[in-house]
Amino acid sequence: MITRQKLAITGNHAVAYAAKMARVKVVSAYPITPQTSIVEKLSEMIEKGELDARMIRVESEHSALAAAFGAAIAGARTFTATSSHGLLYMHEWVHWVSRTRIPLVMAIVTRTIGPPWNIWPDHTDYIDQRDTGWIMSFGMDNQEVFDLTLQAFKISEDPRVFLPVMVGLEGFILGGTVMPVELPDQKEVDEWLGPRRQPYIADGSTPFSVGNLSYPEDTEEIFMDIQKSMQESKKAIIEIDKEYGKMTGREYGGLYHCYNCGKAKYHVVIMGAWSGDALEAIESLNNEGYNIGMLRIRYFRPFPGKEIVEELRNSKGIIVFDRSISFGSTGQIYSEIATAFTQQQKSPPIIKNIIAGIGGVNITYRDFYHLVKNTIFEFENNINEKEMIYWYHKGR
Repeated sequence: MITRQKLAITGNHAVAYAAKMARVKVVSAYPITPQTSIVEKLSEMIEKGELDARMIRVESEHSALAAAFGAAIAGARTFTATSSHGLLYMHEWVHWVSRTRIPLVMAIVTRTIGPPWNIWPDHTDYIDQRDTGWIMSFGMDNQEVFDLTLQAFKISEDPRVFLPVMVGLEGFILGGTVMPVELPDQKEVDEWLGPRRQPYIADGSTPFSVGNLSYPEDTEEIFMDIQKSMQESKKAIIEIDKEYGKMTGREYGGLYHCYNCGKAKYHVVIMGAWSGDALEAIESLNNEGYNIGMLRIRYFRPFPGKEIVEELRNSKGIIVFDRSISFGSTGQIYSEIATAFTQQQKSPPIIKNIIAGIGGVNITYRDFYHLVKNTIFEFENNINEKEMIYWYHKGR
C-alpha cells in the first residue's frame, strides 16, 4: 500500500526529509546561518532512530566537505549543506570532489557574501561555484527543493554522470518559510533510487592513490572527461525527471520549466524563488493584452544553452533577471543566454539584463510588473539607446 504524507515544512526541512528518504548513511555538518536547521533536523532524525546514519560534527566547513568526501569515496551515500562564507571556506574541496568523480549531494542555502556583513539571500555564493564541475540545480518552492534534492542522489550516482550535485535554495525566502510539501512513499523511493552506485570504492582491499601529481596531458584528459559527463548529464536529468513524475505526479520539464514559452512574443528568463513573483506579474500583464512567456532555469550546470535557444528561437525580446553579478561584466545568467544565442542564431533577439535583488533586496510582484512592462515598451518602440545591462536599485 502506497502512503504519502503532506507536511507543512520549511525549505530547509524539505531538504532534510529528502536526504532521509534517500537513506543517506553519513551526514557531515557544520552550522552556518541560514543552513543550520537542515543538519539540526537530520541530527534529530538520527537521534530518534528515524534515520540510520552517522552524523559527523566537524570544526569547520572545509572539514565538513572533506569528511563527506571521505565517507563517499569509501562507499557511503553522503550529504552535507552550507551557505555563503561556509561555502567559500570549503571551496578547495568543492573542486576535489568533482575531480575525483565521487557522487555526493550538498544543499546550498544561499546568502549574500560580505563584507558588508549580510544574512539576506542573493545568488552570489551559489553562482560562484559554476566552474567547479558540480551539477547545479535551483528550486522555486519547497516542494521543488524536496524533489530536486531526492533526484540529486539518483543523478549523481548515474554511471553516465558520476559527478557531485548541489541543490540551491534561497535562505529565509525558502529555507525558513513554511509551505506544504508532499512526500512520496518510502518503498517507492527505495525502488526508484536503488542502492548506492559509484565508479570505485576506497575500502582498503586494493591500494590506489587519489589526487596525486599528474602530467599536464592527464589533467587535461580529466577535465575533458568531466565536460563530457556534464553534457551526458542533460539526458540523465531529463530522464530522471520523467521517471520521478511517473512516481509522484510531479514532472518539471528537466533542465528548465516553461510558462507560455511557445506562444509568447516576449520572454523572461529567471531562476529561483522570486520566479513566483515574476510569474504573477507576467500573468497580470498577459491579462492586459501582452504576450509574455517565462523560462525558469532549474539547472544552471549543465547550462541548457542550446535547448533554451531552440525554445525561444522566435522571441522578439528577452529579459534576463540576475540576482548576482560578475563585477566588471554582466549578470551570469545573462552572459550564458547571450553567448548561447550569439553562437547559434545569425539574428538573435534583443536580450536585456536586469540585475536586482542584490544583498537580499526584496523584489516584489509590483517591481516585476513595472520592470517587465517598461522593458517591453522599449522593445516595441525600438528604444535601444539604454545600456543592455540595467541595475535596478530600489534605494531606501
